[in-house]
Amino acid sequence: MSFDEDDHVVLSDEHSEYDGQEGRVTQVMENMFGDATYTVSFEDGQETGIPEDDLSPADETEE
Repeated sequence: MSFDEDDHVVLSDEHSEYDGQEGRVTQVMENMFGDATYTVSFEDGQETGIPEDDLSPADETEE
């Protein structure tokens, strides 16, 4: 599943300080292999270069 800017996602990366946190996609980039990577902003920072496999859609019912 691909994501677009402003999508709310949950990061699943045990090596990240934001593991398990919900954030918002702020930028979609394509790497040299043609795969999408993402910049995601969280409440207290952001992380760049996140592969699609480490993201899942956030629960939209919290709005």
